[in-house]
Amino acid sequence: MRNLLRVLLLTFMVAMLTVSCSKEEEYQEPQLEVTPNNIAGWWTLESYDNGVTLAEGSYVHIEFVRADRTFTIRQNLDSTAEREITGSYYIDTDMELGAVIRGQYDYGVGDWSHRYVVKSLTANKMIWVAKDDPANVSVYVRTTISNE
Repeated sequence: MRNLLRVLLLTFMVAMLTVSCSKEEEYQEPQLEVTPNNIAGWWTLESYDNGVTLAEGSYVHIEFVRADRTFTIRQNLDSTAEREITGSYYIDTDMELGAVIRGQYDYGVGDWSHRYVVKSLTANKMIWVAKDDPANVSVYVRTTISNE
């Protein structure tokens, strides 16, 4: 009887070890609430339009400032020289969709072309989906940019 218990215990332990090793789960960062505090800082556009990456040497960086809810975009998409664009951003809550971010450029240039549902926000990554175009998915990663 004692040997049977040992065999059963050993079998159970091997089975548990096998299950736990075969189901290694990738660590997922916890989701954060979409607030000016949690998005504050510099972000780099990693991909857009549901997976398209920027051409080599091209970039889009955006800084969100918590205190006055302003943004600064530094990008070189439309020229070889860096261009800086500023404005204000707003975070609204849609009861069905969740957090929606929108922006308005300075100097009377107008609103962002889309309002974006923030589908995911972690400490290091944001995923935006255009409210009016679900194929327009942008992925931003947290970065560090000099304020020179």
